[in-house]
Amino acid sequence: MGYKMSNIEFSGMRRLLWPVHSFELKKLLPMLALFFFISFNYSILRTAKDTLVIDAAGSAFIPFLKVWAVTPAAIIFMLLFAKVSNMVDKRQLFYLSMVPFVAYFAFFSLVIYPNLDFFNLTGVANWLRDQLPNSLGSGSEFFLNKMIQLIEYWSLTLFYVAAELWGSVMLSLSFWGFANDITKISESKRFYGLFGIGANIALFAAGYTTKILSKNIFPDNYDGVMQSTIALFMASAFAITLIYRWINKNVLTDKRFYDPTQVKGKKKSKPKLSIGESMKFLFTNKYLLLLAVLVMSYGISINLIEVAWKTQAKLLYSSKTEYTAFNSYYQMWLASTTIFMMLFVSSNSLRIFGWRFTAAVTPVVTLVTGIIFFSLIIFEKQFGPLVEATLPFTPLAVTVFIGTIQNVFSKAAKYSLFDPTKEMAYIPLDEESKVKGKAAIDVVGARMGKAGGSLIQQVMPVLVPTYMISSALGFVTIAVLFAWVVAVYALAPKFESASKDMDEEQLGIA
Repeated sequence: MGYKMSNIEFSGMRRLLWPVHSFELKKLLPMLALFFFISFNYSILRTAKDTLVIDAAGSAFIPFLKVWAVTPAAIIFMLLFAKVSNMVDKRQLFYLSMVPFVAYFAFFSLVIYPNLDFFNLTGVANWLRDQLPNSLGSGSEFFLNKMIQLIEYWSLTLFYVAAELWGSVMLSLSFWGFANDITKISESKRFYGLFGIGANIALFAAGYTTKILSKNIFPDNYDGVMQSTIALFMASAFAITLIYRWINKNVLTDKRFYDPTQVKGKKKSKPKLSIGESMKFLFTNKYLLLLAVLVMSYGISINLIEVAWKTQAKLLYSSKTEYTAFNSYYQMWLASTTIFMMLFVSSNSLRIFGWRFTAAVTPVVTLVTGIIFFSLIIFEKQFGPLVEATLPFTPLAVTVFIGTIQNVFSKAAKYSLFDPTKEMAYIPLDEESKVKGKAAIDVVGARMGKAGGSLIQQVMPVLVPTYMISSALGFVTIAVLFAWVVAVYALAPKFESASKDMDEEQLGIA
């Protein structure tokens, strides 16, 4: 499992915290900055989308959005991406991926948001509700009402979809695809943990910025918070364009940092595949299927836990500004924890314990913290009186706090350990697998994972009695996390073999 990271080893604290040669800063720092601005946009959009949707339709609406809106949009995007990737080079593909988001959020800010009441189809929705037969059961009525809300709040649905896809397209696909293409295996073990620092400084900055907007500048004016959020998004998008252009002009023309033959290794020339051929190729490739299991398992498990937590949090923080401020604090806690783990755990875990151990940490952390959180909900009647008798907090406040801790630790492990190991697994692949395999896994697979968690929550009330729903969701979460660990251990020998072959081609290069 071990391969030499560099001909020159580091020592002391530098080896622990900053295993980077001085000349490598020309490559590392702009990549950190690129990741910072992409992540900053994702973080501010994530808070905005949850606040808008939960305030309008409740947290129970989120699973329906993920199944019936986000997932179809992700599939459509992946098909378009696969088609366009055959027609343009990677630099053009990066810019083309970003243009629809910039255009849509500008239109939302200038036209849709100032006229939300006009764009909401409340009259149509009420007419559809009147057509529902009286003989419907409670489960069917709930399902149809949420589907009607997709029509009623179509403008917020589009906003939620665009915000979700920014994370999949610009973070998972565009940034990491770019990083995987220009990073050597020997660099990835040192750099990938550090790349995440830029993302989590952005997460902290986004949380702090949103807190200032909602608590200080616009405490009773959420419209001001939203319009400021979109303005910050546009400024960050402009910075992303400039940094990406600078890297292509000044870093990728320097042979110390990038040589296509050295980075990619020996690759067989392959014809451009059609979309249908690409999908067939993906589903017959065991390596990519195992990667898809990892991504989908995360999406399902975190969705099952996260929606329950957001439901409790919205009960505790009822107004839009209060909920936005709470999310801001959560983002800052998450960013601080993740940065700590990236500095002291990520790179060192990869170097000391290897890929297999590091990739398995996230499902284990999610499992342990998830059991604690679900236990508080399942045994609420037993814990409630004890909390009220011993603590100066309500049982709801304690549940929200434990849920926040659960989300912080599981996502910190995901960002600092799971994401770097997942992205490393793409590096030894051939060009077709990198581009189209990554699009299918990180855009569609990730969305299908979250949609799967949402679909489970939608059908659970039909399958089990109400009092057993939380227990059933906990059991499903444990089963998914177990499948995640099994997939890690199945993929590990394949990755180690492929990366060893590739690293042998790069001996003396790093």
